[in-house]
Amino acid sequence: MDQTPSAPPPDPGDPAAAGWVEGAPRRPVGSVGSVGISLRDATRAWTAVSLRTFGGPAGQIAVMHREFVDERRWIGERRFLHALSFCTVLPGPEAQQLAIYLGWLLNGTPGGLIAGVLFVLPGYVALMALSVLYVGWGATAAVGALLAGLGPAVIAIVADAVVRLARRALRARSLVLIAIAAFVALYVFAVPFPLVIVGAAVTGLILERRWPGSTAAAGHAAANDGVEPAIADGALHDVAPSWRRAARIVGFGVPLWLGPVAVAAAIWGGDHVLVDQGRFFAGTALVTFGGAYAVLSFVADRAVGYGWLGASEMTRGLGFAETTPGPLIMVVQFVGFVGAYRQPGDLNPWVAGVLGATLVVWVTFVPCFLLVFLGAPYIERLRGNRALAAALTGVSAAVVGVIANLSVFFAVHTLFSRTRAIEWDPVRLDVPEWSSLSPAALAVALVAGWLLIGRKWSVLRVLGVAVALGAALDLA
Repeated sequence: MDQTPSAPPPDPGDPAAAGWVEGAPRRPVGSVGSVGISLRDATRAWTAVSLRTFGGPAGQIAVMHREFVDERRWIGERRFLHALSFCTVLPGPEAQQLAIYLGWLLNGTPGGLIAGVLFVLPGYVALMALSVLYVGWGATAAVGALLAGLGPAVIAIVADAVVRLARRALRARSLVLIAIAAFVALYVFAVPFPLVIVGAAVTGLILERRWPGSTAAAGHAAANDGVEPAIADGALHDVAPSWRRAARIVGFGVPLWLGPVAVAAAIWGGDHVLVDQGRFFAGTALVTFGGAYAVLSFVADRAVGYGWLGASEMTRGLGFAETTPGPLIMVVQFVGFVGAYRQPGDLNPWVAGVLGATLVVWVTFVPCFLLVFLGAPYIERLRGNRALAAALTGVSAAVVGVIANLSVFFAVHTLFSRTRAIEWDPVRLDVPEWSSLSPAALAVALVAGWLLIGRKWSVLRVLGVAVALGAALDLA
């Protein structure tokens, strides 16, 4: 096998020294010429990934890891986890931000734009169709049958994701403890997500200072299969951070983000439902730390208060979002459609619904691109910073606990029709009522897990079997 020779250590004064890792080739990345992956090939890969992004952040991260780290070997293990740690601390859906980051690594800004758009496009189309179906014809038996198998299958996808990430991110006992602590803090004590992430970062930093090297191998260990990834873990990205570049992104991106809301206000007035939705969800996009579940209670409370939809309909929207590709926060598209359809003003209700759904998606996801494009070059240059690496290693460990918490939440609310809250300060638990267990959902979940984990089937094949099995059991 032809192998790329490793470069000698760089001179300490070399700007690229911060990105050097022993044994890694010295080469820049970020352009087609340096990586050797064309934008066309990357677009095909992102198209395939976009059709398998079921299961919330855990399943989506697992799909991207399997596609780009395990199978294609385009991204190195350390690079992937470093990017994931950064995206975890940003507001907004971390899986979509990770897709933007990886697309930017592979093909620069065009690659990031394509990856980010494709990541949400299938979900946008599917959820638009379901919103139209729901508003026009209500929940029918046929639709329910088709969706019955997807939720349980997602449990298997998420479980596989937790196992895969844990094997790679928890390579030290201290990091296993961080992951467990993060899970307990979220699931048992309902500690706010930002505090969990900050605590994990501080813990990683303290561990590295007290016991140097205790976190170096964990969370950023490369896959040891003898195949060098297209983007080596230690290579330095060729896009340098600068204030001028940041000013261009902000100067172009912010008007692009908020422009549609201003246009709606100019056409229909400041009190129109489209303007209200645009303002509300633009603000929400900047405070959605912790993923969809962390912000859904806030969104549901305000959306019901505004009269956009009922409380039970919010649950229906979440079910649609959970069983369609794309981030779970896509549930806001359902809220936008239903709310604008019912308060259309002078517009045709169907036109208002489509405009409301599209506007909400726009103001929710555009900030993801801005945040990643702004921060990624700085994060790339700081990969060699031991303090930052230790902090992000702690975050990587906590991410396993966070995803495990989401996995349990999803399993409880998919397999059981009723739950009850246990509140005994400081403990706050959401436990299932065992009498409400769905045998059909459990059967689909077990079959999907066996096919995915035991037989190593692809996610798309497993989803196809789950849909067929779920429909058969539901209509039986």
